[in-house]
Amino acid sequence: MTNEAQLTQAIENADLPGATAIIVDREGVRFSGAWGHADAKAGTPMKLDTICQIASMTKALVSVAAMQLAEQGKLSLDGPIGDVLPELADPQVLEGFDDDGAPILRPAVRQITLRHLLSHTSGLGYFFVHPQILKYFSATGAPVPGTKAAITMPLMFDPGDKWEYSVATDWVGLAVEAVTGGDLQSYLTEYILKPLGMTHTAFRPEPVEGSAKVHVRGPGGDWAYSPMYLGGGEFQSGGGGLSSTAPDYARFLQMVLRGGELDGKRILSEESIAEMSRNQIGDLRAGYMGSAMPDLAPPFDNFPDQHTGWGLGFLINPEPVEGGRSANSLAWAGIFNSYYWIDPAAGIAGVFISQLSPFGDPGAMSGFQALERLAYSS
Repeated sequence: MTNEAQLTQAIENADLPGATAIIVDREGVRFSGAWGHADAKAGTPMKLDTICQIASMTKALVSVAAMQLAEQGKLSLDGPIGDVLPELADPQVLEGFDDDGAPILRPAVRQITLRHLLSHTSGLGYFFVHPQILKYFSATGAPVPGTKAAITMPLMFDPGDKWEYSVATDWVGLAVEAVTGGDLQSYLTEYILKPLGMTHTAFRPEPVEGSAKVHVRGPGGDWAYSPMYLGGGEFQSGGGGLSSTAPDYARFLQMVLRGGELDGKRILSEESIAEMSRNQIGDLRAGYMGSAMPDLAPPFDNFPDQHTGWGLGFLINPEPVEGGRSANSLAWAGIFNSYYWIDPAAGIAGVFISQLSPFGDPGAMSGFQALERLAYSS
């Protein structure tokens, strides 16, 4: 069986509603494919250019936007981000809860910086990952999803002390808006999406016709739909609001592989790409996510046997993967079971997009791993 056939077999065995995948190198596309359905109940085929919610894969693009502005001196990596975002100017750390369930807070020992936000060491969290954040919102009043109130919370620890996945990149997107005077979509379109030819990538207030449904497995194996949609809301979510296609996202990956340039368009300097690709968190370990809502995202750790690091927007594996990516490759994912990696050493990157909940689906992971094996098989 060829490696391409093994990938197809892995996707079929995974019982996914549908998937798209692309492998690129620095010069172009090596492989692309689409399988299954964008809407499994209606029988609508999944196509390579089907628009899907890419969720937290949004973070990498918004991180690049912030680094562009850091290059221009409009944002500082290490100055207090509260100078740009007053909401983060007086951070409070959640120490626990009193006997009545009220939060106990204290001032943080240092200010939050853009570097903290990009490296997920700010102390912020996610309500679906961290039980203490969920308890805090239960005590103070559950905010409406998609509002600024939903990302406004005390810190779980002093900035820089730990790594915890968080809403930080939502605040990065708001920082981009604060220093440019426009909305995040406008900035991304002018300085990243349009130059890269990513014509199908956008914050969409509601799903467009023909876009893929997010599926959940119902009783008896029947497909049902998840109502979760991340594109709308009070603000454009830099942490997860974009929808896109596999070909669009592959263009972004190729730009990173090429050190910040694609088709003669320089998006970011080689020095900034190198900084984003460097471990920023010292001896801390990144990548493990607990769970406060396992029906949405159970505990997850993509490299349980490695002391993974984090750059300015990416997970970094310090050791090579047998039959796959090199050491110091970059990666992350989206909550609807989409995944990517970027391997600068080998000059290879890949993206796998499906629309399935909850996150970390074993079948989707096996499909993504088969894609990675295919990428390194020749």
